[in-house]
Amino acid sequence: MELNYIYTGDAAAVLRSLPDNSVDCVVTSPPYYGLRNYNVDGQIGLEDTPEAYITRLIDVFRQVKRVLKPTGTLWLNIGDSYAGSGRGKGDINKKGVQPKASYASDIFNKPYRLNGYKNKDLMGIPWQLAFALRAGGWYLRQDIIWHKPNPMPESIRDRCTKAHEYIFLLTKSARYYFDHKAIQTDTKGTEHDKRTRVSRKRYPTELINGIRKTGYYPKANKRSVWTVCTRPYRGAHFATYPEALIIDCIKAGCPPGGIVLDPFFGAGTTGLVARNIGRSYVGIELNPEYVKIAQQRLCG
Repeated sequence: MELNYIYTGDAAAVLRSLPDNSVDCVVTSPPYYGLRNYNVDGQIGLEDTPEAYITRLIDVFRQVKRVLKPTGTLWLNIGDSYAGSGRGKGDINKKGVQPKASYASDIFNKPYRLNGYKNKDLMGIPWQLAFALRAGGWYLRQDIIWHKPNPMPESIRDRCTKAHEYIFLLTKSARYYFDHKAIQTDTKGTEHDKRTRVSRKRYPTELINGIRKTGYYPKANKRSVWTVCTRPYRGAHFATYPEALIIDCIKAGCPPGGIVLDPFFGAGTTGLVARNIGRSYVGIELNPEYVKIAQQRLCG
């Protein structure tokens, strides 16, 4: 296995060539179901049914589990999509990307009707995948909410604009590497318990919820809602998550000097962040054009 290297090819196929128990951490975001056409043979995300999509991802993450060390962590960013909007094909540009919509039917060139889904149904893709991974032996440790203060505008009038996605923390073992101190936050601010401040007295006990003594605590555990703005990327890849979103995934989930894997490498954000904070990376990307983009970013 080559470090700080991008393998070009199908994720499951390339993973089969990597050794067992060889990476410390996986941070990735697979293509979402029915929302983008990357115009490359073998792409994931355009399967005929959500079940077929989940099955393909399970095949990938079965290999991910094999190459992950027993103490390793998987941080999986996945978005949801809706069944047919009833409006026909949506706003798709010449590159096959539909940046404004979240209806799976609008990317397909055929009538879209699925058993079990009505037009406009939210499919629940993230949780379908999370439960399938759990059934396959993964420990489903946490759902983290990525709150987007600047979400993509949606021209809808019968629901709220979607302003969040999920990051699932999954592990191979019950005990695993997790450096909670590396991602602790300052206690200043409304998100933290004001009862920990020195100026407040507790009555009738000096314990907070019977757990810890009162007093001033400058740091606190990171919460499960992460507010991170989306960041546009001017390159040819349209689905890059921001660096700020995954830096804490790597800090907490990968020891210094460890190896971070991304089987859906895209424009290389995972590799960029891993390298910048003293970890090695291994990337896998199906689209040769995106491999070139990632190489340029990592060499820049």
